[in-house]
Amino acid sequence: MNQKPSNPFDSLSRRGFLKTSAAGMAAALAGQGVVFAGSAPRKFRVALIGCGGRGNGALGDCHEAAKVLGVELEVVATADWFKGKAEDTGQRYGVPASRCFGGAEGYKRVLEANPEVVLMATSPNFRPVHLMAAVQAGKHVFMEKPVAVDPPGGRKVIEAGRLAKQKGLAIVAGTQRRHQGSYLRIHHQVAQGAIGSIAGGAVWWCGGALWYQTRRPDESDADYMVRNWVSFTEMSGDHIVEQHVHNIDVANWYLGRTPSSALGFGGRARRRTGNQFDFFSIDFDYGDGCRIHSMCRQINGCDGDVREFFKGTEGETWGDGGLKTSKEISVPDFPNRGPYVQEHVDLLRSIMDEKPINEAENVATSTLTAIMGRISAYTGKLVRWRDIMEVEESPYYSLTLKPTAEDFETGEVVAPPDDVAAVPGSERRSRG
Repeated sequence: MNQKPSNPFDSLSRRGFLKTSAAGMAAALAGQGVVFAGSAPRKFRVALIGCGGRGNGALGDCHEAAKVLGVELEVVATADWFKGKAEDTGQRYGVPASRCFGGAEGYKRVLEANPEVVLMATSPNFRPVHLMAAVQAGKHVFMEKPVAVDPPGGRKVIEAGRLAKQKGLAIVAGTQRRHQGSYLRIHHQVAQGAIGSIAGGAVWWCGGALWYQTRRPDESDADYMVRNWVSFTEMSGDHIVEQHVHNIDVANWYLGRTPSSALGFGGRARRRTGNQFDFFSIDFDYGDGCRIHSMCRQINGCDGDVREFFKGTEGETWGDGGLKTSKEISVPDFPNRGPYVQEHVDLLRSIMDEKPINEAENVATSTLTAIMGRISAYTGKLVRWRDIMEVEESPYYSLTLKPTAEDFETGEVVAPPDDVAAVPGSERRSRG
């Protein structure tokens, strides 16, 4: 899935290559697109669903990627729960107000505007529905992580990804470490046996508290949950899913598999809105004696870091460097530009080369791994991978967080009470 970017000359004919000027060749070698005299640059019609900070960032990154490749981007439509935000983004990119949509069904209007590529950056609970709709409509997709908040949502993303493969559509996810040169170099060496078999390790994202919103007078439940989405498990999946999924994804990637089970704990002490935990500690069992400790925390005033570490039978490494090995392994050239731009370069290039990248299953299984850990911490129970993926009789297989994305479309949104969290070992929830 994370292969070396194709040589810019691969798509040039011999005649075209010989006609290329020295300056053009230098630009190509630097990763820039080459446009021949008299030829119009390739143009991508792009739309954005979710016009918050990350959505606008993704759209800016996509524009930078277009410059790298020497192609053009036309933003044809925007959508956000709050129409004003869609209009603000649209205005910056010359999108008519008639193609800036608000509300729960704005994504449907975006798809009707005939984009070729759709960028998705709403809160994660909407992702499975939006992705499936985009794939069914024949669109290439960039989607932010995570991609679900519950097991049925994660499985739906996998289903959409398989449909995309059948239709020849590209899907790139916002797990940008898989597009980052430092990680790609270490992953390549680990895959070639640089540290032997991974015997154990740790992944963590420990930092401060994120922003939150207080409820406005007379605000609807739906508006409040959308504005305060990082505080509600039903919207974000909790921070083990929304944020720590990056590090969990690296573990799954380096090990080449998902864990067989999760057992852990967590708690809530500082938050004042929503229903999420402040910290999690999870033991992921990857089989063959390999266990990865997952730790994440969002509490101000504490020491923290965002890293991954793996101990092998013949060496050790951090996720993005610090490799200790006795083996000499040749490493291909990997891109050194920022990964947030590189993931869009890889997406657009794969479309142009007619070799579409499809990362749906990777990001879905990493999201589901994080969900498995969250369920264990909330319940105090051992949760097995097959409980959320195979065993329909399991209480976790059909566990669906409400309100769902569909509830937002029907108007049946009831917000959970603020400052009430799960109590491990009990069916109750208590104030944190």
